[in-house]
Amino acid sequence: MEAAAPTDEQIDELIVYDERGLVPCVVQHWATGEVLMVAHMNERALRATRATGELHLWSRSRRELWHKGATSGNTQTVRALRLDCDGDTVLALVEPAGPACHTGERTCFHRGELRPRAPFEVLPALERTVQARARERPAGSYTVELLDDPPRVGEKVMEEAEEVARAAREEARERVQEEAADVVYHLLVLLHGRACTLEDVARVLERRARAGTGR
Repeated sequence: MEAAAPTDEQIDELIVYDERGLVPCVVQHWATGEVLMVAHMNERALRATRATGELHLWSRSRRELWHKGATSGNTQTVRALRLDCDGDTVLALVEPAGPACHTGERTCFHRGELRPRAPFEVLPALERTVQARARERPAGSYTVELLDDPPRVGEKVMEEAEEVARAAREEARERVQEEAADVVYHLLVLLHGRACTLEDVARVLERRARAGTGR
């Protein structure tokens, strides 16, 4: 039997706060899935988050309401709040305006075993690299050359797509993976040249899935 489809619901009345009136809040990047930080909420923080659309937390050290990014400008727009099965942990899916960590790092989880990257981290990291090349324009960068020649990058996408199709017909599995990676890289450059992102593409796929037109 198939599991029932998930439904949207307000979690506010379902949260189980601890004896201090707090609940852990895991903060996750809406677009990439990267975990940005872990903090705590109470009822005041939840109400403020609902009222403003930006993440509010409770500072245990200062014992006060904490509007994330109010001082630094690195606010976090909340796209969804979810609750775990026991009701005692909140997941906040956010669009960050800047780094999540007070050190300036993108995520608070920037120490420890960082290599190899987890699979879900690879494409967002590559997209950030393309964005950095476009912004910084280092000499000799192949990415910059492609961005400066839109017809060329379009031709490269078609060329690499033909190569992955040929590899699928005639070559080993490893060659299919390599050629597919070439397609993805060139497609990311093409998307950036047209001011599009992976998130934009994902939203189209989500709309199709909701409409029942997903292939």
